[in-house]
Amino acid sequence: METGNIFKKDFETKFTGWVFIAAALMLWGGWILSPHHIGEYLVASDFTAIGEQVWPWIWMFRIHIFGWVIMAIAMFALASITFKKPYRVLIAPGAGMVVVGSITLALASAFYYNFGAWGVGETMGKSAAEIQEFMDNILYTNQYVTCFVRFGRVFSGVGLVLLGLGLVKWKIVYVWLGWLTALLGLAAMGIVMGIPDNFEIYKPLFHVKAIWLGLMGITILKRGICLPEPKS
Repeated sequence: METGNIFKKDFETKFTGWVFIAAALMLWGGWILSPHHIGEYLVASDFTAIGEQVWPWIWMFRIHIFGWVIMAIAMFALASITFKKPYRVLIAPGAGMVVVGSITLALASAFYYNFGAWGVGETMGKSAAEIQEFMDNILYTNQYVTCFVRFGRVFSGVGLVLLGLGLVKWKIVYVWLGWLTALLGLAAMGIVMGIPDNFEIYKPLFHVKAIWLGLMGITILKRGICLPEPKS
């Protein structure tokens, strides 16, 4: 039996491509259009800044959070198309780990969203001592959530490495895009595990991930997905 390549272009690939693009737009658009960005830890000045444009901030954060969810859907869609021998052995677990990481990051983002909006009302008109008491009360939760962020990034990184290797090995998309996928995963794991206490260094990778999602979506829409098929 020889192996030939076919380029699958149908409703399944169109849906998958558009979902990748939607994830990129929601993740990046929600972030870039947000009137205020929160750091690793919530600080008192965040509530003042959020309160100045609270509803735009809330809606942009909602869009950003749903971007992580849509990214998970994109991974499920890609895995469902490629769920056959032999390439599912890398694609399925790779996509699965990215899903786990994306949902973990969505949950972590939900903390910042909830406490950011809630804190505006809780700190409004309060004295400096009262505000500090509020900040002290949420500190332990905030510290726990930073672990969610780190593990979400690492889990996604592991998944991207596996996914990228599968894309390269079976040339499911452009080989260079497969290598970009794997390198993005390695960079995420290396930065988070090697420099765990500096969130700022990771920020460029978020933008690269959004670009990667867009490139995946455009490639799948234009080229389809290359699936090796056995032939006589």
